[in-house]
Amino acid sequence: MAAGLTGLLRWYAEMGVDIAVDDAPHDRFAESRASIGVRADMRGLAAAPPETIEISRRVMREPGTALPPEAIAASAWDQAAAAQSLGDLRERLSRFEGCGLKATATRLVFGDGNPSADVMFVGEAPGADEDREGVPFVGRAGQLLDKMLASIGLDRGKVYIANVVPWRPPGNRTPTPLETAACLPFTRRQIELVDPKILVCLGAASAQTLLGGKEGVMRMRGRWFAYPAGNTEIRALAMLHPAFLLRQPAHKKLAWQDLRMLAKEMNTYRPTPVGSCP
Repeated sequence: MAAGLTGLLRWYAEMGVDIAVDDAPHDRFAESRASIGVRADMRGLAAAPPETIEISRRVMREPGTALPPEAIAASAWDQAAAAQSLGDLRERLSRFEGCGLKATATRLVFGDGNPSADVMFVGEAPGADEDREGVPFVGRAGQLLDKMLASIGLDRGKVYIANVVPWRPPGNRTPTPLETAACLPFTRRQIELVDPKILVCLGAASAQTLLGGKEGVMRMRGRWFAYPAGNTEIRALAMLHPAFLLRQPAHKKLAWQDLRMLAKEMNTYRPTPVGSCP
């Protein structure tokens, strides 16, 4: 009987039904309402008054205290800002307990590729294959991404790849706003440390989270954005996610147009053209 119940719970977790396995019930409507303010203020929290952040840190230090979203966000910004290298950031992220996805995921999926690359790709969250291997974009969508890169003369040794959320959501469900908000400071610091010349947001979730847009990716793609990174700005491009292209192959022509935009922009930074577009 116990083995059967354990197997059933494991199956529920794989399918994304993770609400019933916690020790206490959750008010998902309240979490959603709270997350709206957190998501809207994530970029501004880094510049919040010191006393505001200190209050949140003090709350986190009190044993037995439930952590409000503001405290989790403040802790995430604090830990991310202190990281001086990608290795340091990965270690801090591996110890971070502010995102519940860590408890259900198998591995932390941090990043892959060249940490000194001119181009950085950021997706939404890992899938089952990525969760098993601990490397982003290694499943079917990753294989398509590799082909997309090759079409303009790139490969994983010439780019850097990461996700907004580094742990797989159960059943590959969409990360909640609270989960995204908890991980976002680490993603922003990861972008700062890589310091790419071009940032490519794969899919609507990545584009809306990092570029602040409310439009769908179909409206955001095909044009350049400015991503604020400290005292500078990074040229940013929204593209269709490879997983979407697997479901809607007719839209690959749009992805090809965006890849050509990317190759053209890269050629402004290098004397030798990147790839060729027949």
